[in-house]
Amino acid sequence: MSEYESEPIRGLPGHLPPGEAILWQGAPSWRAVARRVLHVRGFSCYFAALAAWRIGIALTENDTLANAIAGVARIAALAGVACALITLLAWAIARTTVYTLTNKRVVLRFGVALPMAINLPLVRIATADVARFDGDFGDIVLQTTSRAGLGYLQLWPHVRPWKLASPQPMLRAVPEIDLVAGLLAKALQAELPFGRRSVDTRVTPGFATPAHGVTA
Repeated sequence: MSEYESEPIRGLPGHLPPGEAILWQGAPSWRAVARRVLHVRGFSCYFAALAAWRIGIALTENDTLANAIAGVARIAALAGVACALITLLAWAIARTTVYTLTNKRVVLRFGVALPMAINLPLVRIATADVARFDGDFGDIVLQTTSRAGLGYLQLWPHVRPWKLASPQPMLRAVPEIDLVAGLLAKALQAELPFGRRSVDTRVTPGFATPAHGVTA
């Protein structure tokens, strides 16, 4: 992981060395980030439950209609502010993130306040698990052969949830997931010695099995 202030090539902290070429670049969908990473729908349901609870209290305690409406209005205002902040954060995360796949590595550039980049050489990727959601969007989890000093908080939100002890870098809310999964599989297959690893280009609905079957 490295910090930098300028990027000679979009999404990359430096120029490409000879023999390396960009195969794909993309960014997360801010709407998908809001839903799946920041759980804006969950917050909305929470505030809706609070509003229903407030109405229930008013009915059971014979409160006035005006007081009930005022209580629900306060909850609605708080919900609006919270959801607006979550949406703004999702937009900022998506806008400052660039995922790059080359024939040699995967690069994650992110950071709302301070740009950071993670270089993951293809030869150090042990598994690449893919999950599709919301049509052609999906997540790609990259499990490396060594931790390489990657911390969970440093990677968030570009990290597999709850894997605190062994953080796994993650490409979140990737558009055209089938295309990206196929390109990644082909790049891995071309970069690694023949017979050392096998690559399966299927995209699965979850992370139970390696969707790219990269096994040492």
